[in-house]
Amino acid sequence: MTILTVHDKKRPHQELQELLEGLIPDAELLSFDGSLEALAAARKKEIDIAFLKTDMPELGGIDLGQYLIDLYPLVNIIYLAKSKSLGYDAMSQHASGYLLTPITVKGVKRELEDLRHPALEKNHKRVYAQTFGNFDLFVDGKPVDFKYSRTKEMFALLVNNRGAQTTNGEIIASLWEDEGSPEKKSSYLSNLRQDLQNTFNRLKLSGIIVKQRGSMAIAVDKIECDLYDWLQKKQESKYNYLGEYMNQYSWGEYLHAELDEISYSMEEDW
Repeated sequence: MTILTVHDKKRPHQELQELLEGLIPDAELLSFDGSLEALAAARKKEIDIAFLKTDMPELGGIDLGQYLIDLYPLVNIIYLAKSKSLGYDAMSQHASGYLLTPITVKGVKRELEDLRHPALEKNHKRVYAQTFGNFDLFVDGKPVDFKYSRTKEMFALLVNNRGAQTTNGEIIASLWEDEGSPEKKSSYLSNLRQDLQNTFNRLKLSGIIVKQRGSMAIAVDKIECDLYDWLQKKQESKYNYLGEYMNQYSWGEYLHAELDEISYSMEEDW
């Protein structure tokens, strides 16, 4: 869990940090005395809980809170304010809490125990890859649109390879087989990789793709996938393999045959 604290007064800020360290000793604490520095840090690392002083110079706490919500819809914003005057603004944002200063251990503990987005809710995976039948990719329940249709196929190939690093050569061989010159394929692959990155940046996703020099892999623990769940849980899976797998991609036939064998074996055991 990562907690962000933003306060421009040294003593109360230090007291807040010590209080949080005592209540949640395992949390990673990011503390700043300026809103702009805090926002820059939040763009690099997902924030779970943010304690924000409302009256901050340069960028007010309420505005900073909105930026954080835009970055991470399930962030828990807890405002620290001198009065109730900004309570309506906080409520309009659906903030998790609103504490009047000076803060108390009781007040902070109460807010931590009554978060708007509890840890279990935040642990859900935003990305769902459907492989049974036709392949499709969803983020927050909505299908993902890529600039190039081959980008979706490239991602499907990474899902198919289940976390194994897939080289550029392997991607090119699967997506284009014998079509076109090697130079054009390499150039097109660069466009696909950039399209994938741009799309995930737009959707505020990070850590889904594990890149190495000349290869890529899917971070299997970052996505929900019917294939992964079924292979792991078999009959207890909430997904049911009915003999169809990534129908639109010919390279999926190899794993398709393996899935059929597993399915037949399961039926015999049952």
